[in-house]
Amino acid sequence: MKKFDLNIEKILENWEMHHAIREIIANALDEQLLTETKDVEISKKGDSWIIRDFGRGIKHSHLTQNENQQKLSSWGVIGKFGIGLKDALATFNRKGTVVTAKSKHCRISIEKSPKQGFPDITTLHAIIEDPIEVSFVGTEFELKGVKDEDVEAAKKLFLKFSGEEVIATTKQGQVVKRNGNQGNIYINGVKVAEEGNFLFSYNITKLSAAITKALNRERSNVGRSAYTASVKNILLSSTAKEVAEILARDLKNINEGTEHDELTWIDVQEHAVKILNQKGNYLFVTSFKAMQHPDMIDEAESIGHEIIIIPENLQVKINRAFDLSGNPIVDIDQFVRNYNDSYEFMFIEPDELNDNEKAIYYFTPKILEIFGQIPKKVKKIRVSSTMRKDYFERVETLGCWDQKSRSIVVSRKTLKSVSDYSGTLIHELIHAKTGHDDVSRAFEISLTEKIGDFCRQILER
Repeated sequence: MKKFDLNIEKILENWEMHHAIREIIANALDEQLLTETKDVEISKKGDSWIIRDFGRGIKHSHLTQNENQQKLSSWGVIGKFGIGLKDALATFNRKGTVVTAKSKHCRISIEKSPKQGFPDITTLHAIIEDPIEVSFVGTEFELKGVKDEDVEAAKKLFLKFSGEEVIATTKQGQVVKRNGNQGNIYINGVKVAEEGNFLFSYNITKLSAAITKALNRERSNVGRSAYTASVKNILLSSTAKEVAEILARDLKNINEGTEHDELTWIDVQEHAVKILNQKGNYLFVTSFKAMQHPDMIDEAESIGHEIIIIPENLQVKINRAFDLSGNPIVDIDQFVRNYNDSYEFMFIEPDELNDNEKAIYYFTPKILEIFGQIPKKVKKIRVSSTMRKDYFERVETLGCWDQKSRSIVVSRKTLKSVSDYSGTLIHELIHAKTGHDDVSRAFEISLTEKIGDFCRQILER
C-alpha cells in the first residue's frame, strides 16, 4: 500500500455531489471514445452506484497530471484539464461519500492523512493498493452514500444521457432537438449553460479561443458571449432540412416579437431559406405580399409549393439570390419568372383564324413598318388562344414578349379590332426592344390605347 498526497490547494466549495459524479462519468466517456470500447455502464449495486468503462484502466499516475496530453490532442473528448478527478475526489470526501476505484493496475481509495514533513497539517491522500483482478477490463468507480437523484442530476449534464436528439452534425458541432422548455449548450457533450429562449440545444465540438478561455475549471457559468459565434457557425454550416424547417416555422413569430433568439440573426434566417429552397418546393413571401396577391398564393399551393412567411428585411436579402445548389430562391418575383418560363401557349397558325381575324392579322407588316425596324431579338410574332396570368395586376394579359421562344405573343382576343391588335403588338415590341418591365398597369393601358388609336387612324385612311 502507498499513500499519495493529492496536493489539492483550492477546494471547490461550491461543487455539489452531482458535479463530482459528472467528472467520473466524463472520464469514463472519454476513455470509451479514445479506446473505441463499449458503452459506459452506470448502475446501482446495493447502496452503491457503479460507474464503469471498458478502456485501459486507471493508474495512480493519472492523479499526478495537470493536463492530459492525449485528451488535449484528441477530437471530441470532454476532459481538458486532467485535474477534474482530483476535484471530484475532494468533493466526495467533503460530502462523506466513500469512493473506490479499481482496474487491472491498482485499487484507489481516499483518506485524510498528515502531510509528509508537516505532521500538523492534514491533507487528502489517495491510498494506492495492488489490484485484486489483474485481468479486470477498464475502470470501475464505486460510490457509496450518494443519492439516486445526485446520479440522475449528473447524467443530465451530458448530451448522451439527456434524452435530446442530435438532428444535424457539422464540423463546428451539432444541432440538437430541444427536450423541454429550454435550450442547452454542451461542449463536447457536457452541459455548460442553459438558454431559455433558444430554439435548439447545441453541442460545440470545435472550441474557439473565446470558449477555451471561458471554460473554467468548474465547467459551468460559461457566458453567451463565449459561445454565440460557435452556435451561429454550427447553424450556418448545417444543411439539414429538419433544422431549416424548424427555423422557418419560427420566422412567422418575428412580426409578433415572439421568435427565438437564433431568428434575430439575419444570416441564419437567410441560410435556412437557402436550405429549404434546395431541399423542396417553397415560396418565400412577406405577409404583406401574401395578402396583396392571394391568387398567386393559391396558384403556388395548387402546384405543390409550401408557403413560408418571411420578414421584410429577409425578403430584401433573398431577392435574386441563390440557394446552396446554385438555384434561384423562389420569392414572389422568382415564382412569376418560373411560371412565365414554364407556361405553354396554345399557338394558332394564321390559316386557322376566321376571316375577320385574318383581315386584322394581315395588317402586321404595316404595323411593323409604322413601328420602325423590328428588334433583332424578335424572331416571330404569334397568336395564342391562351395567355399566362398577370399575377401582380390580376388582369388578363393581352400580349407578352416571351424571351424563351424569342417571340411576341398576342392574345387571339386582340384580333377583334385593329386598335386592340396594333396597340398590343407595338406595346410588346417596345418591351422587346427596351427590355423594360411594365411601369404601372394604368400607364400600360393608356399607352396601349393611344398607340392602338393612332395606328387605326393611319391604317384606315
